[in-house]
Amino acid sequence: MELLTSGNIMFIGSILIFCSILITKAGGRFGMPTLLLFLIAGMLFGCDGLGIQFDNVAQAQFVGMVALCVILFTGGLETRVSEIKPVLGPGLTLSTLGVLLTTAFTGVFIYGMSCWGVLSFELPIVVCFLLAATMSSTDSASVFNILRGKNINLKNNLQPMLELESGSNDPMAYILTIVLLQLSVTLCAGDAVAETHVLVVNSLKVLVQQFASGAMIGAGAGFAASWFMNRVNLNNVSLYSIMLMSIVFFTFSIADMLGGNGYLAVYVTGIIVGNKRIRSRKQVAAFFDGMTWIMQIAMFLLLGLLVDPSEMWKTTFVALLVGLFMIFIARPLSVFISLLPFKNITLQSKLFTSWVGLRGAVPIIFAMYPVVEKVPGSEVVFNVVFFITLLSLILQGGTIVMAAKRLDLLDPVEPERQFDVELPEEAGEQSEITITQEFIAEKGNTLQALALPRGMLVIFIKRNEKYIVPNGSVELQPGDQLLVIASSEIENMNS
Repeated sequence: MELLTSGNIMFIGSILIFCSILITKAGGRFGMPTLLLFLIAGMLFGCDGLGIQFDNVAQAQFVGMVALCVILFTGGLETRVSEIKPVLGPGLTLSTLGVLLTTAFTGVFIYGMSCWGVLSFELPIVVCFLLAATMSSTDSASVFNILRGKNINLKNNLQPMLELESGSNDPMAYILTIVLLQLSVTLCAGDAVAETHVLVVNSLKVLVQQFASGAMIGAGAGFAASWFMNRVNLNNVSLYSIMLMSIVFFTFSIADMLGGNGYLAVYVTGIIVGNKRIRSRKQVAAFFDGMTWIMQIAMFLLLGLLVDPSEMWKTTFVALLVGLFMIFIARPLSVFISLLPFKNITLQSKLFTSWVGLRGAVPIIFAMYPVVEKVPGSEVVFNVVFFITLLSLILQGGTIVMAAKRLDLLDPVEPERQFDVELPEEAGEQSEITITQEFIAEKGNTLQALALPRGMLVIFIKRNEKYIVPNGSVELQPGDQLLVIASSEIENMNS
């Protein structure tokens, strides 16, 4: 067995990451989710594979916490407020009521299995609901990665709603997990009757505090970060990204110290910063995109190393039944009940939302809490959650595009940007125009003939991979790509 130590962690870690990326390249051809392949890679290199031994739950928790901060902030950074405004109600309802209902339905099912007696599976009732709570939220890393990685464009504002749900439902799942964990510890101590009532009342207070404080601290940090970044002059452009990352970790820590939810805080911070004008936006976005990949790789690899497959297979049948119940009954029921007040959401949209109940790193990280607290049955909880995560990523993650096609929820994907150019946001709004034969027939074949409105300027023309600096007499050809900057919003000239 090879132990991960300070002496060999760089050597083994570099091989792990390199091989994992190669595995994802091969697996991507078969439509397998990237994050699933990182998990499998970790398992292949683990104790039952090539023999790398990693069993430090506390370290894995810490890496997961850091990774989720970066992933959630990046998700918020890439979210447009104009897109989430129409889905704010259903998104937040799914992230609160939906999580609670999923926990209730799944907890009852698990307890029923435990009482059945036919299966060699028995857990205390509180631990049954604790197991359900750890899996009750959709995973932000998985949802962001799969929805954006598949390069799909969903109808009915589904993508922002699903991303909003996954980015904001961790606080509810976290509170349920912690409350049920404390109740389990109290029951083990033998003084549950005296403590249960107080625990429930306090948990409701903590739930409100987590949401309110997390959102307010995140909003304050977002506005402060945007203001500060635009006023501080740094010698190196790369330092803006590093400074922003320090603000992300500071925001999480402050929210946690003041009783708010740090994950919600960094997500809200990302949304606000992403919708403000900040310096070096392109470099910042590229930096956090790269950091998100690094964090996802590290987190899923470590989680893969942490699991003991020989132990996990012992709970395979039970985990399979629970996982199928969650996917086909608990999640759809919670979605349809939660979305009852929103009459404008179509049946197809509800069905697709039910299917995108992806589990990933967050449930596994939450499942570590009972292990750390040595709750009876905690090993079973961890192994069941890990198996269900694999099942969810394979069954749901691998069929998202197919489900969207079957439900007729795909819109044409917007063409990729042709110009890799960054101009100061204060200079105006950038747009790209594709010249067609009809466009030339209607408008003319020179820039001068276009009679562009005042405040609008064509900066570059891209033709057959070559760039032309334009003047008024340049003749336009079908297929030309124009980079336009305007002092105010311009209409889509392709229409």
